[in-house]
Amino acid sequence: MPQPDLTLTPAGPALAPRYDDFARTTDTARPYVPATRTSSPRPHGPARTTGGPARTADAPVRKAGGPGRPAVGARNPYRLLFARPGTRAFAAWGLIARLPAGMFGVSAVIMIAAVYDSYALAGAVTATGLAVGSVTAPLIARLVDRHGQARIAVPAAAYATLGHLVLALCVHERAPVWALFATVALTATSPNTGGMSRARWAHLLRDDPGALHTANSFEQAADELCFMLGPVLAAVLCSALFPQAGTLAAAALFLGGTLLFAAQRSTEPPVAPRTPAGSPLRAPGMVPLLAVFLATGAVFGSMEVVTLAYVDGPVAGPVLALQAAGSCAAGLLYGRARRTARLRTCLAAMTVLMALPLLAASAGSLLALAAGLLVAGMATAPTMVTGMGLVQRLTPADRLNEGMTLAVTALLAGIATGSASGGWAADHAAFPSFGFLIPLAAATTALALCAARDAAAGMTKARRSW
Repeated sequence: MPQPDLTLTPAGPALAPRYDDFARTTDTARPYVPATRTSSPRPHGPARTTGGPARTADAPVRKAGGPGRPAVGARNPYRLLFARPGTRAFAAWGLIARLPAGMFGVSAVIMIAAVYDSYALAGAVTATGLAVGSVTAPLIARLVDRHGQARIAVPAAAYATLGHLVLALCVHERAPVWALFATVALTATSPNTGGMSRARWAHLLRDDPGALHTANSFEQAADELCFMLGPVLAAVLCSALFPQAGTLAAAALFLGGTLLFAAQRSTEPPVAPRTPAGSPLRAPGMVPLLAVFLATGAVFGSMEVVTLAYVDGPVAGPVLALQAAGSCAAGLLYGRARRTARLRTCLAAMTVLMALPLLAASAGSLLALAAGLLVAGMATAPTMVTGMGLVQRLTPADRLNEGMTLAVTALLAGIATGSASGGWAADHAAFPSFGFLIPLAAATTALALCAARDAAAGMTKARRSW
């Protein structure tokens, strides 16, 4: 796990002075300057002299498509996206650096439970790491915005890697329980590689909103891929080798990927000049949008727990992975779309599709549940891409990493809340499918919060027009 045209554009000088949910983005193509054709006429006839002024041979040709749409003939926007110099390198290393995000939690639970024989302790330790990380992540992102990605991400990743290694050593030596809680706090300095990667795209594609939409869709698909493959890889390593194998492999991938990602200096966005804009939380509409992210995270967290409780067997992991697979596929397809959807439309689709797992579970069919999760997951990526695009537009240019990290923090807090709610529902369910009401209720809450945010934005716009 806004209203009209929400074409994704980066925050910065290229945007209008303020964000308006109801305004369409402007066409950033270079203006067409009439000139007289100086090249030789076409072989099958003279040059046209009617229907508008002629162009010079080297005059910029404006392609159809409009703002937020790929140009005519651009059949594969991803190929055009990665044809830009340096993009393949930072995207690949960023993907490697993000893969451990889906490995660390599962690896910690497996190795702590194997040595201390307590899943409750394992869950409490990993929850402590998430709680501390929710506080430190925005601070790390603020330092990245202020001093640059490479200068902050490298030492932060090295410090977090050291924390994971010390935790593995403490578990191996069966250290006192308090040492596990103290050590896991050291891992909370992990930089938000996904946010830094999106910030690079926002800088490189600041004049091309259509390509930025494709890039953000790719990033969301990459996130889904990491959280689909990471837990599986961690479980295989811990079970096939030794309990600490997953943590050690994840630490190596995380540190190596971050170092090589930061080494791609040609695509690193420059440090933006400081402005008196203040925290991204002060941006109009940001706090209500973070509330939407919180409720959306509860959808993901509760769905994972109630699915594991319902299936309760070796096929639980593959069945649950279908949701991430559906989201990954939908993200890639969404990146090829000529138009972006409204956030409220995406959340409405998610609310409807989240009813499918409930219906399938009520019918008692595991195959139907797997299909329902696959289809329900297809609403995830478009929702997250659209929501992250709004965060980019609302956040001041000099605090872009901080703004996106706040969104991720709200999402993680929602996942933790949803996991706790889903676990309670699974334990106290009057019937097996009862737990699937929780993600449906969370999706409905997210939709209601988004509708309230849009209504408030409309009232603000009306008052300003008076």
